[in-house]
Amino acid sequence: MNKKPRSLARIIIPVVLTLVTIALIVWPMLAGGQYVVLDPKGPIGASQRDLIVISTILCAVIIVPVLILSAVIVWRYRDKPDNKAAYEPNWSHSTKAEVIWWTVPIIIIGILAIVTVRYTYDLEPSKPLASEKAPVTIQVSSLDWKWLFMYPEQGIATVNTLNIPADRPVKFELTADSPMNSFWIPQLGGQIYTMSGMAMTLYLQADHEGQYWGSGANFTGEHFGKMRFDVNATSDEEFENWVREVKQNSQELTQEGYDALTQPGTSNVAYYSAFPEGLFQNIVTKYVVDGNGAHSKHGSSSEAAGANQATQESNQDEDKSAN
Repeated sequence: MNKKPRSLARIIIPVVLTLVTIALIVWPMLAGGQYVVLDPKGPIGASQRDLIVISTILCAVIIVPVLILSAVIVWRYRDKPDNKAAYEPNWSHSTKAEVIWWTVPIIIIGILAIVTVRYTYDLEPSKPLASEKAPVTIQVSSLDWKWLFMYPEQGIATVNTLNIPADRPVKFELTADSPMNSFWIPQLGGQIYTMSGMAMTLYLQADHEGQYWGSGANFTGEHFGKMRFDVNATSDEEFENWVREVKQNSQELTQEGYDALTQPGTSNVAYYSAFPEGLFQNIVTKYVVDGNGAHSKHGSSSEAAGANQATQESNQDEDKSAN
């Protein structure tokens, strides 16, 4: 008496869970929302979106047939008195079936490996973007719980807001004067970690003017959820006008002001007409002990790398003198 309801439950429950999962994935898009990662506005974001789509399709080639066959097998061989499905209790091997369920996944995994390796090398974060325009350098330091952006070429700085020229590469040099965090602008590219004593490089570009969402993507304590910032991509002319406006209407960021920013706490958007010379280098080398230079990833901080090289050369000269 109870076998039939149990058999139906084994079929209905997985189907319902599958439909609910699909609905949760699709519904936000049908309701007018969007997944920002799948709506890229730059070359790096577009390549990463393509990799996600290709990987999903390749995995679906395996997963979808397996899910369908699972439902078919449960239904076809269900416990029913008049079930006409073949009953073979001693069946143990099928060469044809073995070839299918081993060969197809191996081929898919091989293709996925080739695609992933190619995109991994193409999307190396420190690889400069091909462009006729020179990149804009922006030095980034993650603090508790705020972001400091320094523009060494323009001589200005901002907190929790970022302005960049559209259709022009941006070279981000990143470090941390706080626990490790993660710098992420989803529509422009994937996240990269910011770490104390290290200077990382990330090239991104916005192909279109507009406002994009940026955030910290790593848990760093009480207010980590408020480490968000707007990214305003504008024309070159608007960017230059914004720089002039910041220089004219904002106060300087002094060393004392920076020390105050490093104190744990949230911060509003702020603009500074100048910042201490060599501030980024000082942040990177802040934890240097006994003359050991800070780590630099792919020459991401020319200042830190230059300081390390000078230290090494000085040590070599001293050794020669001693000899």
